[in-house]
Parts: sequence; structure tokens; C-alpha cells
Amino acid sequence: MTPAVIQLAAEAAERQSAEVTSFGARIAWVIGLAVFVAFVYWLMRQGWKWRGALQNDLPELPAAPDGLPAHRLALTGRYHGSTTAGQWLDRIVAHGLGLRSRVELTLTDAGLDVVRPGANDFFVPAAQLRGARLDKGIAGKVLTEGGLLVVTWAHGDKLIDSGFRSDRAAEHAAWVEAINLMNQSITTEGAER
Repeated sequence: MTPAVIQLAAEAAERQSAEVTSFGARIAWVIGLAVFVAFVYWLMRQGWKWRGALQNDLPELPAAPDGLPAHRLALTGRYHGSTTAGQWLDRIVAHGLGLRSRVELTLTDAGLDVVRPGANDFFVPAAQLRGARLDKGIAGKVLTEGGLLVVTWAHGDKLIDSGFRSDRAAEHAAWVEAINLMNQSITTEGAER
């Protein structure tokens, strides 16, 4: 072999890349990351349960009575959750109120019927409705200004805000008007007695 060939062979050997990581170390990092993610998920789940335990004084949600009168308004859309009234980040998780879901909302003279496929349905009697407004957010969901229908209602000794978004957002204004008019007529009737 000539010195030029030896020099070329030496240069080629230098250009080869060294082993970057070992296969065992890579597997250890992946397993460690998976354990860390599982631990964080477990902590989040424990926090959710703890919040539910703190809210266990909330009574069971009423079911819709049989033979509801004809509906005033109906919509389909999304239920985004419930919070303590006036505190848009204080999510209520007791009785499934913290679970997002599809919703079929019906307003009748008897109250507000909330049907949630895959989650607990509930009914808000007309006497418990306190009002409605358009807002931009509720715990875990922020939209454009006026993109969320927020209904305020009383349950037990607590005022609750529940956030809904219709598949047709133009319907929200009619809902706000109907619920607020309904609330005024209930308040006026109660004052006359």
C-alpha cells in the first residue's frame, strides 16, 4: 500500500460518525417520559376528584318532569361547563356539570331542559332561572365577544353559570331575550302575591 492510500483510508475513518446515543439510554428516556406523563395525568385526575369532593354539598340535579309544555325555543350545540356565578374560572365538576358535551337545549314555560348525550341530563325549573347573557368565556373555553350563551340559575343555595354555544350562534340573542323576559315575569308574579 502506498502512503497516499493509507492517508485516504485514515481520512475516511475519521469522517465516519461516532455512535450518537446508545439504544438502552434512549429506551430509558422514553420509559421515564411515559412514567412522568402518567404521573401528571394521575395528579390532574386527583385534582378533579378533590374539586368534586369539595362541591359535594351541591344537591342532585333535577330531571325533566313528564309532559313538558310546548317549547318556546330549542337549539343544538355544545355544553361547555358550569361555574360559580360571576366567577368564570371556578368550574363546578359535581354531578357531571364539568363535563363538556353535545347538548340539546329546550326552553319551555316550565323551565330549561338540558339533554346531553353521553353525560347527565338536567332540568332547570323556570323559578330557578335568574337570567342569561352573551359572554366570551367560561372555564376552559374562550370565544369571541358574545360567542357564548351563559345561563344563570339557582341550585340549592348556589348560583350557577352554565355556558352553551349553539351550532347557529345567531340564535343566542333570542335565547337571552326569552330567558330574561321569562325571569322578569316570574319575578313580577312573585311580587304580586
